[in-house]
Amino acid sequence: MSSPFYFRLLSFWVFTLICFLSGQVFSAGAEPATRKPNVVVLLADDAGWGDYSQSGNRQVKTPNIDSIAQRGVSLDRFYVCPVCSPTRAEFLTGRYHLRTGVYGVSEGQERMDLGEKTIADAFFAGGYATGAFGKWHNGSQWPYHPMARGFQEYFGHTSGHWGEYFDAPLEDKGRMVRTKGYIVDVCTDKALEFIERQKAGPFFCYVPFTTPHSPWAAPAADWERFKGRSIEQRATVARDEDLDQTRCALAMVENQDWNVGRILGKLRDLGLEENTIVIYFSDNGPNSARWNGGMKGKKATTDEGGVRSVCYMVWPAKLPAGHLVKPISGAIDLLPTLASLTGVRPVGSKPLDGRDLSPLLMQKEVQWPARMLFSAWAGNVSVRTQTHRMDNAGWLYDMIEDPSQMKAVNDRDTELAGKLWGAVREWREEMGLGSAGAAGKLKGNEGAKKSRVDSRPIPVGYREFPITMLPARDGSPVGEVRRSSAAPNCSYFVNWTSLDDRLVWRLGVHTSGRYEVSLDYTCPDQDAGSTVELSFNGSQLSGKVGPGWDPPLYTNQDTIPRHHGESQMKEFRSLKLGEVDLRAGEGEMLLRALSIPGKSVMDLRRVTLTLLRS
Repeated sequence: MSSPFYFRLLSFWVFTLICFLSGQVFSAGAEPATRKPNVVVLLADDAGWGDYSQSGNRQVKTPNIDSIAQRGVSLDRFYVCPVCSPTRAEFLTGRYHLRTGVYGVSEGQERMDLGEKTIADAFFAGGYATGAFGKWHNGSQWPYHPMARGFQEYFGHTSGHWGEYFDAPLEDKGRMVRTKGYIVDVCTDKALEFIERQKAGPFFCYVPFTTPHSPWAAPAADWERFKGRSIEQRATVARDEDLDQTRCALAMVENQDWNVGRILGKLRDLGLEENTIVIYFSDNGPNSARWNGGMKGKKATTDEGGVRSVCYMVWPAKLPAGHLVKPISGAIDLLPTLASLTGVRPVGSKPLDGRDLSPLLMQKEVQWPARMLFSAWAGNVSVRTQTHRMDNAGWLYDMIEDPSQMKAVNDRDTELAGKLWGAVREWREEMGLGSAGAAGKLKGNEGAKKSRVDSRPIPVGYREFPITMLPARDGSPVGEVRRSSAAPNCSYFVNWTSLDDRLVWRLGVHTSGRYEVSLDYTCPDQDAGSTVELSFNGSQLSGKVGPGWDPPLYTNQDTIPRHHGESQMKEFRSLKLGEVDLRAGEGEMLLRALSIPGKSVMDLRRVTLTLLRS
């Protein structure tokens, strides 16, 4: 009980007891508005603004998500980032993602710097129980792990792209478990269990859904409603649309809506609906060309369609129903806004980029200063004002007259064009991106460029979280060995056939001690028996790969075939390689073959290091 993790748990329960004894925690019959409100944050993955019936999509039915808007507040022009992990970092910190160390989506580039404090840190410090259930995508190993960033509980997948949506292996507080069912349903089950356990409140429940991110996989019942259906509302550039991808995306959204309904129903059944803030938004524009209200751009672009999201918030005890907030806002605003609404104080000393939107939500008379919101990805930066957007090439568009960005108005509005171009230059400089057009730190969207593992070492060996998983995503192949796909998050190492091949992870061992080493592998029976060696800063461990384990690729995962950037997955077997003494310090952990009696060594999904004793 002396570890920081358990000390935080103890502190929370002591705080709850003090509040109860002082009369701050009330019985179920008390007036709900006198208690701190619970908070539930629902985040879609790759859903566009146009993927909801509330936005005018007549091809999909999202009554539960729509009800959040109808019973609460809609943020009319709400902006996120072009891709997943940057948006999550901005929501979690209230700061532009480039300030937080997040500049990519994989290979360590998705990690938030350890000096950043999160919204969960704030709510935990404010006496809330905190849990996250779903896709994290801001760092996998402790202390980048969600349970080191303010969350007491975590269940889901810490990386981005996940290749298994049915019966998926998922992480439960640091250990991989095989689940049963559709991934969104399973993670929602865990969120519902958390809400049930914490119903005495207050609680902060973060549910980052996995869908409609590819691979294109929807439950059979949802797909049946869309299979072969005519698609009448088309993408802005109709020739780019794959109709089956549109059908599958909408099927996945309808499944997600059903799960949102389950969460709303649980709150209602427990008598928590009135005094719970529920917020719903998405992390970027649509991940395929499909109807998005005529906007230009999709995921990974800095145009309007790539960064505009729905954002709905309901709190029946306080917020007006059916209210539309017209001033521009973004993911960076959610931390200061939720902190203000709940009376929770942000923690940490770093200045926030976001604004407290609560006066706008409450329909208070307020002088709202004009602002600019910046969007960045792959070296591109655009800026949005209340009425205009300047794109990454410097073209200015009047978004009131021309919401599809069809005709630039630089010649007409020369003064504004100059002002915004100057603002972009200053912002780029402040964020360390260099001059316009320079790639700077930004990598481009997943798989689009040659991979480059982040230079920050992977931390290993914290007593409060002794298991450290090192997936193929975070390692570097050397020689002829390669990843199974262009998307590192959804990959494993293949083509390991030579004694010259190496797998390399850059580690920072925190605690000197004895570690157990295990490998998740597959290997044909006839190739079993290779001897492999793991080494780190003078320590070595060797062992044989076996027994043979060569399962077929899954055939139950895809509704429509996945594209070339996504690995076909299979069942991996865990092999305990042995135990090794590792000294604290930084260095490269190498895995190489000493002998290869067959054609190949193995396919490798991850190495796991477990601190046994120090």
